Amino acid sequence: MAAEFPTSSFSDALVILGAAGIVIPAFARFRISPVIGFILIGLLVGPAGLGSMTGEAPWLHYVTISNPQAIEPFAEFGIILLLFSIGMELSFRRLWSMRRLVFGVGAAELLVSAAIIGGAVHLLGQGWSGSLALGLALALSSTALVLPLVGTTSPVGRSALAMLLFEDLAIVPIIFALGALAPYAQQGGFEGLMNTLLLGAATVAAMLVLGRFLLPRLFAQAARTKSPELFLAASLLVVIVASLATTAAGLSPIMGALIAGILIAETDYLSEVEVITAPFRGLALGIFLITVGMSVDLRLVAANWETILLAVIGVILVKALVTGLLLRLNGARKSVAAEAGVLMASPSETTLIVLAAASAAQLIRPETAAFWQIVTALGLTITPLLAKLGQIAARRVDMQAGADLPPIGLDEDSPHVVIIGFGRVGRLVAEMLAAHGRKFVAVDSSIDTVASCRREGLPVIFGDVARPELVDRLNLGHATALVLTMDDPVLTVRLTKKVRAWCPNLIIVARARDARHAADLYRAGATDAVPETLESSLQLSEAVLVDLGMAMGPVIASIHEKRAELRQEIMALGELESEPPLGRRLLRDRLRPR
Repeated sequence: MAAEFPTSSFSDALVILGAAGIVIPAFARFRISPVIGFILIGLLVGPAGLGSMTGEAPWLHYVTISNPQAIEPFAEFGIILLLFSIGMELSFRRLWSMRRLVFGVGAAELLVSAAIIGGAVHLLGQGWSGSLALGLALALSSTALVLPLVGTTSPVGRSALAMLLFEDLAIVPIIFALGALAPYAQQGGFEGLMNTLLLGAATVAAMLVLGRFLLPRLFAQAARTKSPELFLAASLLVVIVASLATTAAGLSPIMGALIAGILIAETDYLSEVEVITAPFRGLALGIFLITVGMSVDLRLVAANWETILLAVIGVILVKALVTGLLLRLNGARKSVAAEAGVLMASPSETTLIVLAAASAAQLIRPETAAFWQIVTALGLTITPLLAKLGQIAARRVDMQAGADLPPIGLDEDSPHVVIIGFGRVGRLVAEMLAAHGRKFVAVDSSIDTVASCRREGLPVIFGDVARPELVDRLNLGHATALVLTMDDPVLTVRLTKKVRAWCPNLIIVARARDARHAADLYRAGATDAVPETLESSLQLSEAVLVDLGMAMGPVIASIHEKRAELRQEIMALGELESEPPLGRRLLRDRLRPR
């Protein structure tokens, strides 16, 4: 007789793959993090959502996850792959340079946050051992969500990475400490902790030595086969073996994945490994987020929403303040401290692990663990929103810092050009203006850029041109021209329309993304719009044709024909009555023989 088809596993896989195929494109279209989408899918299809109605409607079995425990190993593998990818962005030199942040700010953030949260919980009636467990659990922050949101190269990303690295290192001691505090614990609990740490240190040292010797040879053999499948298998083999090694030594499997990533980062095969494992990382992380959503019981949330809301807000406030203050004491800028503090404020996926360990050690009651699991899941859900709030807080701090900068030392009532946006494009425009003796004032929304330019003696002021009061202060009525170089199409068009209404005769030259954006700018009143993609494409075409041996005359003629076509396209898109002055910027075009 034929074996029965595993319909339960098939339907679970269908739900997961369907969620990945629907959630990511849908949320990306609205510029919302897919993290929220995966968690909402978990809420919807989990045992506390539609899964609870399969008895009344059996067909729901095919669109819900009937066995949450079966997909948990895949969720854990997603976290392992995430730490593996983080390791590939690091190097031993970079880790050494971060030692002060990791073991200074990282340790202080965890211990101080745990002390404050644990003390507050104790005041609410929890015993000291349970309060310590809850404080340590809730003081942890989410590696899986924070780092994908900010990366590891920005100031905020580096600060978050350092603190998260210490937390990942501290997970094993925390678990052992909770076991030692258990009512049934033996006196050898701390001795077992020391033995595990020594064995773990020896295992890590062996991995570092063997990895530097074996990994280049392993990937060289895989590369010689020119088989992507074999290269992928070798990559996953390294991750799994490293995770099993640290697990066998009593450490966390994510520690092994992190070390494996760091070792691969030192080889010549880093880029290939990153590319070939990326799809697995994304899908596995999505499965983890679905399991987070499934852990939330909406009925329990509805019954205790006031208490849960207060708990979430309390944890977020404590961690945000502690993290921000510690970063400021360590010398971080106010904006970095504000953004990192808010970003790191939610609990972590590892909080769930520590809560389970505390419950198993009988330090907290099962119902207490369930309550804080819901708080953790809700905190994880709002992490992308906290990231946005952190960016807003950093921007406000930067604005205040910009207001405190000294005056630029330029008579703004004299004729000058105003440049809004002082990135690579705005800086080049300013250099050309200075070369021809033209005065200018530049505006940028990055306090780092402004401070750096001030040190160079450049007349750059800090400000957000989305605020009408800032535009009013630019004295555009005394300006000879306005140059818009921001990479924000909607804001550029809106600002062009507003300024044109104020200053009918002002020259407005704007950077456009493409022909459609240029047409919008001309409709809004721009004197000239430079479609960067079109102009760069024409110049690249001219260069390659000349380098291939074509005569300069026919090449320039064909470039002019193509530019004429683009003028007609912009006229049609913008419903313009006269041709836009596209192409008049090139001196060579003016000097071309007629």
